[in-house]
Amino acid sequence: MHPSSTLPSSAGSPGASVAASSPPPAGASASLSASSTSISPAVIRDWTCPFCPMLCDDITTIVHGDGALDAPDVDCPRLTHALTWFSGASTSNPAIDDQDTDLESAVQRAIEILKGASRPLFGGLATDVAGARALYPLAAGCGAILDHLHGDAMAASTASLQDRGAFFTTLSEVRTRADLLVVFACQPSLSYPRFYERVLSGTDHARELIFVGCEVDPAADIVENTSTHSILKDADPYDVLAIWSALTEGTGGTGGTGGRTAASIRADTATTLALVDLAGRMLAARYAVVVYEPAALPGPHAALLIEALNRIVKAVNRTTRAGALALGGDDGALSVNQAVTWLSGFPLRTRVSMPTRLAQQPSLDHDPMRYRTHRLLAADEVDALLWVASFQPEPLPSDLGRNVPAIVLGHPAMRTMLGVRTAPTVFIPVATPGVDSGGHLFRVDGSVVAPLSAARASALPTVAAIAARMSDLSAVPAVPDSRSLP
Repeated sequence: MHPSSTLPSSAGSPGASVAASSPPPAGASASLSASSTSISPAVIRDWTCPFCPMLCDDITTIVHGDGALDAPDVDCPRLTHALTWFSGASTSNPAIDDQDTDLESAVQRAIEILKGASRPLFGGLATDVAGARALYPLAAGCGAILDHLHGDAMAASTASLQDRGAFFTTLSEVRTRADLLVVFACQPSLSYPRFYERVLSGTDHARELIFVGCEVDPAADIVENTSTHSILKDADPYDVLAIWSALTEGTGGTGGTGGRTAASIRADTATTLALVDLAGRMLAARYAVVVYEPAALPGPHAALLIEALNRIVKAVNRTTRAGALALGGDDGALSVNQAVTWLSGFPLRTRVSMPTRLAQQPSLDHDPMRYRTHRLLAADEVDALLWVASFQPEPLPSDLGRNVPAIVLGHPAMRTMLGVRTAPTVFIPVATPGVDSGGHLFRVDGSVVAPLSAARASALPTVAAIAARMSDLSAVPAVPDSRSLP
């Protein structure tokens, strides 16, 4: 066994001082036992929740003596469920092949796995900005492919943006300016329970909410001075957007746009008339916003639906103001995508080739279809997986072959999920940003980077600390890839 690692713990991370009543000191937090339950609960006000990209920052959190967290004053099922994974102290040891070990030994074994791999995949990637920044040079050192747990939804949004561009808006703009919200094929409160409370409630100007292709979201009833109704709840979304887009071009264009009129569209009369009315309402609004969830759109061609929504928003902007608000980026997806794009010039689903690559290999290769996690694993095209899940336990992908080595940087509860695998497996428990450590995440609208404060003291290392340590110790270059993908 190696000596204890000197990796920095997450205790005392930036931002922890915002607590009205601070957690126990770091020196006492390495192992919070049952005997510590006599410690009085600490109250942290204006805590930022890291478990959804809304990043609600008005939460009062109670930290109990055993490390358990509670937010009794917030009506958010998603937060309530997430906190069940933090019902006590973060006690879990690193493991190699399901056998306890020390942190340094686990790190060394993880490095050996990456050095022996010719085509590793860095998947999951549920981490914060610092974690993504530290993982990138590690990926560059071993020629890894980068994809996120929510890569399908991110790839659809990215493809639409790359092909046609978009008019985005922010939560502040929606709150202060929007008088018409068109919610397409989703009910935001199912995934983001406090959406209406945080974005729309507490204002006095009149609004209209129109749900297209779905039922009215019952949670929208909390918004004052707002009318809600639903249209075409059972209609095919592709047909709806095709007609809606044609009508918007026809009524919102400035001539020469190839726009269509209701009379020239051969479609169901009721559908067309409903969309004629919708197009007119958007053009009459002072500020219209189209809200959608990429993950809720039917696949595999969700990018086409997003592109159509963006085309409608752009057409409306010829005569009035409009913007699109995409609800997504869960588990750090938006943050990691932003960080990787800034570092490489490419979004996720990019392979970062190692310095010893073959002459014909590009240094960066972005392919959103080829580098999809489930396709790579199903086709047996990767020979190692580094899986990151720091917010909540996320099981390894079901497509992962039992003979593929795995390195897991995850929530402590993931240890029991791994079981016994045939291939070498390394587990390293890591801190959760916003609970065990400070950090930063991009908000759902991409316009704000919110600082996270540690809610409790913890000896767990951060993803960034582990990745940086692995990069520092990887002195020998990884094995060059002599194969070519089919």
